[in-house]
Amino acid sequence: MDAIYIPQLAKAPERTEEIQVKDFLPSLETLTPVRGIIRVQHQGTYLEVSGQAEAIITCTCNRCLQQYNQRLAVDTKEIIWLDETANQSQDLPLEREVAVEDLLENLPPDGYFYPTEWLYEQMCLAMPQRQLCKLNCPGILSSDADSSTMVVDNRWASLEALKKQLPG
Repeated sequence: MDAIYIPQLAKAPERTEEIQVKDFLPSLETLTPVRGIIRVQHQGTYLEVSGQAEAIITCTCNRCLQQYNQRLAVDTKEIIWLDETANQSQDLPLEREVAVEDLLENLPPDGYFYPTEWLYEQMCLAMPQRQLCKLNCPGILSSDADSSTMVVDNRWASLEALKKQLPG
């Protein structure tokens, strides 16, 4: 996806550009290409960006460490303010307090909007924080139904042997 030159977007029909996405995104490991649409509309003092996209990703279960596939879907909208002072380097202190209203995305009105980067960020935000292969995943340790002893995953065998050497 090519970058969108913001002044050119202001002159486009209906001040809008729609981008069909059917490709793999750099730095985002997916099994299938990301498919969807991004719509960028110039509203004078801001860009209204919306997107719907989906792909299949491989996750690692946080409990049993097994890999599983999951559908990753994004349906989002964002306002990006056009500000003359955006991306200008300022001599700011290393630490400073930032007001909530200053936590806004902004771009220079004569700059570029990068749809690939925007979509990558949205897809990363949609990734599940808690990755479980199934809701009732037992984890690495599971109990044997026929006995009262715990069956230990072979990845924990060395730790179990060390534990037996300790005085109890």
